[in-house]
Amino acid sequence: MKISKSFFIICFGILLFLVGCGDSPETQIYNHLEEAVHLEDGFKKQQDEIAGLEKKEQDIYKEIIELGIDELDKIKQLSQEAITSIDKRSEKIKLEKESLDQAKEEFEKTKDVIDKLKDTEVKKEATTLYDTMEKRYDAYQTLNKVYNESIDLEKELYEMLQIEDLQQEDLQAHIEKLNVKYQEVINANDSFNELTTKYNELKKDFYKIANINVKYVENK
Repeated sequence: MKISKSFFIICFGILLFLVGCGDSPETQIYNHLEEAVHLEDGFKKQQDEIAGLEKKEQDIYKEIIELGIDELDKIKQLSQEAITSIDKRSEKIKLEKESLDQAKEEFEKTKDVIDKLKDTEVKKEATTLYDTMEKRYDAYQTLNKVYNESIDLEKELYEMLQIEDLQQEDLQAHIEKLNVKYQEVINANDSFNELTTKYNELKKDFYKIANINVKYVENK
């Protein structure tokens, strides 16, 4: 039997400080973009806690598979602990999504402001930036969907493990189904991370071409 989870989220990793700008459309866009970054702070916080819960559940799973079939009481106890942890993780996922949804709402305030940009090249860069961020949010929706599906399958797994006369082939079939779902999560996560990286690069390009003077400080 095998269950493998190997995925992580890349969050915005740059703090930006605006130096000496007024209330131009470019500056208004900057303010919305960086407020969106601020709103994603909750997203990163949930990610750290989700990773901790995943590690706890992985340890429980390893302990379960080392037990013999005559230790069903212990298996039931550990399985219930795993389900409790999964429920906590599910709540963290909801909070994570709320954070992303708030950031998306803030970011989309730039749409009307982009139309006010007079410089054609700056407007083109801003439009590309906007489109990329929209794709990033769409990618997160996909990631959130398949991740929640994996959570449902995990709960079903631990419920199955508590069945006294569980058939090995039924358990193996479910584990294979779960591993397929994990791969979907990994693929969706990769897409989200790639778009996050692309967006961060495009944002730097936009600030440069729009003559927005910022200082970059890498987050630790």
